[in-house]
Amino acid sequence: MIEFHFKSDFLISNTSDYSEWVNRIVHSEGYILDQVDYIFCTDEYLLELNMQYLNHDTLTDIITFDYTDGNRIAADIFISTERVKENAELFGVDFETELKRVMSHGILHLTGYGDKNDADKEVMRNKEEEKIKMFHVEP
Repeated sequence: MIEFHFKSDFLISNTSDYSEWVNRIVHSEGYILDQVDYIFCTDEYLLELNMQYLNHDTLTDIITFDYTDGNRIAADIFISTERVKENAELFGVDFETELKRVMSHGILHLTGYGDKNDADKEVMRNKEEEKIKMFHVEP
């Protein structure tokens, strides 16, 4: 099950499209979806979580709390829509594309992909692009 929570003015009107897409991402990586909660919030909200749980005093676009057990994906994924908007402008893409990149990024971490070195970052970026293209595509 995928649930969406909004801790700011941001809303997704077509949550069923996003739910189906995230389900396809999870299954395309050979996992089973248990429970994923996306919490869309402000920079300030995410910064507080970053300091409280990770001891990082920096802004970030996403924090994922992983509760995955074996091949059953479960997590709370917090996304700062302010960071997504700023990054979209920085990378020269539209907001929705950047939002999908970040949403898929969280799921890809849960399925074992990392981004700590250049080689892993390249694999992650390629996987993000692959998953973005799956939006609105039937399985």
